[in-house]
Amino acid sequence: MLLKRKNVSLLEIKNLNLEMAGSSRAVPIVSDLSLAIDAGEILGLVGESGCGKTLTALSIARLLPTPPVQQSGGEILLNGHDVTKISEQELCQIRGGVVAYVFQEPGTSLNPAFRVGSQIKDVLKLHRPEKATNEEVIRVLKIVGLPAPELFIKSYPFEMSGGMQQRMVIAMALASEPKLLVADEPTTALDVTIQAQILDLLRNVKQRLGMSMLFITHNLGILNNLADRVAVMYAGQIVEIAATRDLMRHPLHPYTKALLNSVPKLANGALRLSTIPGSVPLLGHFPEGCRFYPRCPSARPECASTMPPLTEAEPGRWVRCLYAKSL
Repeated sequence: MLLKRKNVSLLEIKNLNLEMAGSSRAVPIVSDLSLAIDAGEILGLVGESGCGKTLTALSIARLLPTPPVQQSGGEILLNGHDVTKISEQELCQIRGGVVAYVFQEPGTSLNPAFRVGSQIKDVLKLHRPEKATNEEVIRVLKIVGLPAPELFIKSYPFEMSGGMQQRMVIAMALASEPKLLVADEPTTALDVTIQAQILDLLRNVKQRLGMSMLFITHNLGILNNLADRVAVMYAGQIVEIAATRDLMRHPLHPYTKALLNSVPKLANGALRLSTIPGSVPLLGHFPEGCRFYPRCPSARPECASTMPPLTEAEPGRWVRCLYAKSL
């Protein structure tokens, strides 16, 4: 099922299924996942660790670790091309040229043996060879807000702080001028102050360059002032998609409500954090019906045996719950 958008979508994922090869059978990881990102839009993808967010993102550019993970169904249309069917040569143009990635640990994305200026220039040589100059490297570094970029291009990654390394990784991703930036928990390894700076940077870069963004996080609270829409993921399924403002003010799915209640709040003198009982089901041991059923405070007997479809509860708002309208 494709969640149709009014505008022309840059990315359309249709009924994506991912499996992991097991000793006796294939184990489902992501099930019938559909979402779309419009040109110039920021979509937040949120969920607990292990729900399949990163594997979904890697599948966009066919970067899945195969084996053991494999795509068993679905289509991925990126800029009008089905990446599941294109050649390796075409993939090389799409990776970086159309979609670029910023990962959680900046230190693992930078080669410690080379100066960062040369690493950014390598990206330019591949995707914009006519711009593979020190002047262009400096221009890109200015976009990400690094002071005195003329000095930084001669530095090695280990000479920089975590925040500076992440800015360098973002600069490498932007150097090819991609249409879609996938930011996979880019602030998790940083302290709170640097997190805010990186979020502001991504917001400003998006407005300046007009690109689309898929922002992956387990913290629903940081999407409030960043994302245009939010897709909530649980146990390999999308359980709710809505405009950020609507989702924050009036969540429909019990899991979304639980995530919002888990965000720390300074108001009302709260002394304890709200938690979600239980744990995410293990791969290969998903419940027969609703996958959130064992942890849901509003569960009913039918939820144990009936898999709820992802339905449009309101215009532009999708939810996977049999009783979302009555909760």
